Amino acid sequence: MSNDQLYENPLITRYASKEMARLWSSHRRISLWRQLWIWLAESEKELGLSITESQIAQMKATQHDIDFKAAAAYEKELRHDVMAHVHAYADKCPEAKPIIHLGATSCYVTDNGDLMMIRDALQLTLQRLLQCIATLSQFAQTHRALPCLAYTHFQPAQPTTVGKRACLWIYDLVLDAEEIIHRLDSLKARSAKGTTGTQASFLQLFDGDHVKVRKLESMIAQKMGFDSSYAVSGQTYSRKVDSQILESLAGVGQSLHKIATDLRLLANRKEIEEPFEDKQIGSSAMAYKRNPMRSERICSLARYAMSLPANTAMTAATQWFERTLDDSANRRLVIPQAFLAIDACLVLLQNVGSGLVVYPKTIARNLNEELPFMATESIMMAGVAAGGDRQELHELIRQHSQAAALQVKQEGASNDLMQRLAADPAFAKISLSEVLDPLAYVGRAPEQVDDFVSEVVAPLLKKYRVQTEMDAQVFV
Repeated sequence: MSNDQLYENPLITRYASKEMARLWSSHRRISLWRQLWIWLAESEKELGLSITESQIAQMKATQHDIDFKAAAAYEKELRHDVMAHVHAYADKCPEAKPIIHLGATSCYVTDNGDLMMIRDALQLTLQRLLQCIATLSQFAQTHRALPCLAYTHFQPAQPTTVGKRACLWIYDLVLDAEEIIHRLDSLKARSAKGTTGTQASFLQLFDGDHVKVRKLESMIAQKMGFDSSYAVSGQTYSRKVDSQILESLAGVGQSLHKIATDLRLLANRKEIEEPFEDKQIGSSAMAYKRNPMRSERICSLARYAMSLPANTAMTAATQWFERTLDDSANRRLVIPQAFLAIDACLVLLQNVGSGLVVYPKTIARNLNEELPFMATESIMMAGVAAGGDRQELHELIRQHSQAAALQVKQEGASNDLMQRLAADPAFAKISLSEVLDPLAYVGRAPEQVDDFVSEVVAPLLKKYRVQTEMDAQVFV
């Protein structure tokens, strides 16, 4: 049966980066298992067990020489994946066969291997997240003072700037980055805990020497690149850790979905568009279409990632006593795919953010359609300053506004409120052109962009050495 006759995971074949896919590959997983067996043997030898340098050298020499067909044959017979790989590894380094997996339970390799893959995947996720923050920050600074119509309830509201709106997107990503950083900082090794977390097998190996058992646990954690191991465990590390990590990834998904949704709405308003290639087709039927397909794909994949924490929450809630194996198949699916989906979204956002197309004249036109209504309070105050009666002016503005709005809604005409006010003698002493300057209504939006980028974004990017000028092709 050819590959095209079998289901393929589109997260691998279409969406996620090769970097993230490699982090979760079978070859890397089993290579990590073998590395963990090497570290275990090295540490046990250093602590006095009868293990030779020759045995360890043979294990190291064959670490990446993995015969997956042999392992599959062993698993078919043994019905146990870890033991299948113990035997397949032993075939490659027969001298080390007696000491491979010595004192360990299966979760020594599966859980510790997973924690190392999770750590590396979190680091790649953080890197991509920071790159998106850097790219969108450049966009925000470029358009810091470009006035645009703001919305509450998706109804016209007080104006803002294009740059300030982008800062709303960026701040969500900053909060996500802080959460990912927290998860990385709090991640630990399971290390050598034993079958039910009591370390009984290792205590037996070291003839009841508690100090050596604790030293073994510390040594392996250090070799894995962790400062410490989880204080207590059953057979597995607490599955709450998985739940917390997937909630963090879902949080990234929430931010990405919101950003992509805003861009889709702005594309409808013809104010901002994602990049559109020269040969790109928007619709198979409607040749004129410029559909925001990348933003739509972000929403699609982010929604999938946002749905996955329910699995890890239920897994954490249903672990019986020291562990139950109903977590295994679920975790093999859910954890890698959450990372793959978010990775794909971040790659897309980096691409979209680096090529956003802004249409200032359309933005101005849309703003000017609503600005006369928003300027009415300023017009009234200017009229009072010119000697008018506040209540009389208020009533006149109300009448003119209602008439102009009715014409816009019923006749499809443009907003002629300013022309109506200009023709009214009560407003003859007011410079309506000055009152209608859009920048007069954006408050501190441009300055907020400056403050946010310099005080929040720049220190974060500097700490993690993220360049402020990005080559988008690196991430496509």
